[in-house]
Amino acid sequence: MATLVSLADVPNTLREYETIYILRPETINEKVAEVNSRVKAIIEERGGKIIKVDNWGKRKLAYEIKKERKGIYLFWQYLGSAEIVAEFERNMRMLDPVMRYMTIKTDTDVSSGTRDTEVTDETYEKASTTAADEEEMMLGRAPDAYSGDSDSDDDDDDYNYSDDDSDSDDDDKEDN
Repeated sequence: MATLVSLADVPNTLREYETIYILRPETINEKVAEVNSRVKAIIEERGGKIIKVDNWGKRKLAYEIKKERKGIYLFWQYLGSAEIVAEFERNMRMLDPVMRYMTIKTDTDVSSGTRDTEVTDETYEKASTTAADEEEMMLGRAPDAYSGDSDSDDDDDDYNYSDDDSDSDDDDKEDN
């Protein structure tokens, strides 16, 4: 398929885009990883370059979307052509967990060698993991892996109170 290239673009350069998409809040990490791998394949198969991938976590929406009040926000920054954006958005429309998406062009005539990528295998793994939101952590519904507390019991054994300490303080006061 022949692609229509804009005459406004300098030859051998790409455009820089940022895309944010919102997934349903109950989307499991495996499904987030599946969506991310699909997006990665779209960009790389069409000659694009991924600069940054970030999972902003579960956040409250400004307004209700598809009867949901929260969503999982994912941010992608990449170099590519208009063809990549068209295919990216076509796939977003077909994926069930995607509630909204938005792509903006941030720069034109960018040489792919001038932009360094911040993406590693570790950042892809991190982008597919969604931490619990603040409300769930406050209500105690968050899993222990996200709360930072590896001790799953009731924390009674974390503090040591002894009667000997209080007695020794009283003895010190009597000596003075």
